[in-house]
Amino acid sequence: MFKSVLIGMDRRLGGRDAVALAKQLVARDGQLTLAHVYPGDARLSRGSPLEYERMERNRAVELLTEAREHAGVSAELRYAESPSVGRGLHELAESSGADLLVVGSSERGLVGRVLLGDDTRAALNGAPCAVAIAPAGYSQRPVAIHRIGIAYNGTAESQYAVSVARALAQQCGAELSACEVITLPVYAFVGGPAPIDGVVEDMVVDARNRIAALGGVEPHAVYGLTGEELAAYSASVDLLIVGSRGYGPVGRLVHGSTSEQLARTARCPLLVLTRAGRVAEKGEPEEEAGCPLDMTLTS
Repeated sequence: MFKSVLIGMDRRLGGRDAVALAKQLVARDGQLTLAHVYPGDARLSRGSPLEYERMERNRAVELLTEAREHAGVSAELRYAESPSVGRGLHELAESSGADLLVVGSSERGLVGRVLLGDDTRAALNGAPCAVAIAPAGYSQRPVAIHRIGIAYNGTAESQYAVSVARALAQQCGAELSACEVITLPVYAFVGGPAPIDGVVEDMVVDARNRIAALGGVEPHAVYGLTGEELAAYSASVDLLIVGSRGYGPVGRLVHGSTSEQLARTARCPLLVLTRAGRVAEKGEPEEEAGCPLDMTLTS
């Protein structure tokens, strides 16, 4: 499905988790790229700026080469200097034309959960392409993708999530499932308790029927808090796909409260999509992205 996959690497185990997930999401004829971002601040070194750059570049080459050998994959290697990891990965994703950025989650979280660390959050915020987040410890027990879940609510974002899920399911031989969470606005309760049991039940049934009408997708619908219910639902699938809001001509990923909450609590790998992907799929023009200074290592 994804032709060009950029994988954020560091010296922590999250990089290995990201590689394990990327290997499952990249198209059969796709390209993997291992990327490392080092801080662009020569003040971190006691030597000269040139010595600092040389030292960091040598470390990047060593790290990426070792990671590629450990993963046993054919991958291009790239490194870049940037004030922040997130910004550096975004620039590398743009310059390499990546359609997916894969990162690991915080090691401080529970094993098997997707939890946001600072670098993961930075990679998710403002990303120019789809972002996949691997749970902590994923590389130690990678799970084949047999069941793909979709966060669905009938919007253009969730419709695009369905189309991506279908393509991935065909590639992986997976089954599809979708879940819609029904919530009632606060004003529904103004003036005191209302007899909503029947109303909610009808809404849940309608949501389940909407998903069933998609065809080839197992329908689920529940009433509750969106983030909490989708996090619970994620325990039943091997990959959860959610759409995100995109603003501006490029349609960068702008995660809302639900996707951010899932990026902290999902019980399986999380794939967050962008408006940019939908625009590209329809062949609409986008702004040209600037190309940062980065280094590519040949294999």
